Amino acid sequence: MAATRDTSQRRLQISELVRQQGSVQVSRLADRFGVSAQTVRKDLRYLAERGVMARAYGGAIDSGVIGNGTPAEPNYEAKSTSYLAEKRRIGVRAATLIKPGDTVAIDSGTTAIQLAKALPDIDITVVTNDYGVLTALAAKPNINLVMLGGELRRRNMAFYGGLTVEALDALHVDKLFLGVDGFDLERGITTHYEPEALLNRKMVEAARVVISITDSSKFGKVCLHRIIPVTALNMLITDTGAPEDIIQASHQLGFELLLA
Repeated sequence: MAATRDTSQRRLQISELVRQQGSVQVSRLADRFGVSAQTVRKDLRYLAERGVMARAYGGAIDSGVIGNGTPAEPNYEAKSTSYLAEKRRIGVRAATLIKPGDTVAIDSGTTAIQLAKALPDIDITVVTNDYGVLTALAAKPNINLVMLGGELRRRNMAFYGGLTVEALDALHVDKLFLGVDGFDLERGITTHYEPEALLNRKMVEAARVVISITDSSKFGKVCLHRIIPVTALNMLITDTGAPEDIIQASHQLGFELLLA
């Protein structure tokens, strides 16, 4: 178990190094972690197979720097390991906004899962379509869970489709915590998957307050399917890496900004 944990922690740290530096070298990683070059190559191969990075001669590079145009959707494991510390802080900050008696919708996504993990076991109702959110909250008996049905999309472990959208018709929630794939001041909040955009718009209609939860890597990115314009937000919770134009926009466009 200890060896497995060490491997998992090392791979997580390698993922963070690639994100921060843009590239890594096998020899330097071997020295840093006190392991063989063969072990590092195995780590890089494992992470590359899951879309976290791309292999390059002598090391690996951030897969996000490859290509141009509309960004490709990272796989689930890549999303889970990137900006993890920031997502945890955002989740903790978002959880403080939820009070006993609230009914909230939590959108799908890895930041949403961190919110679910941070939630105390209090008397609230949570509506979600995300399997990871469901799993995180299932062990908290005071939280009433409403799972939106539909077809499971394994790419991000969430449920979508006509049944999912219809389930929201009779629901009203106090707060919606909305995850995003892209956040651009002109083009709005966007996602890679059209059924997700349709469901998210339905969630927005059902919510009294709309709160976007996203790490700063999503700013300036534009995905294919638009959810809502930024002006439809009531609040944005992000990390301290938020660019200055986002900070200025919060004053100009009238949404509240919380930095975690």
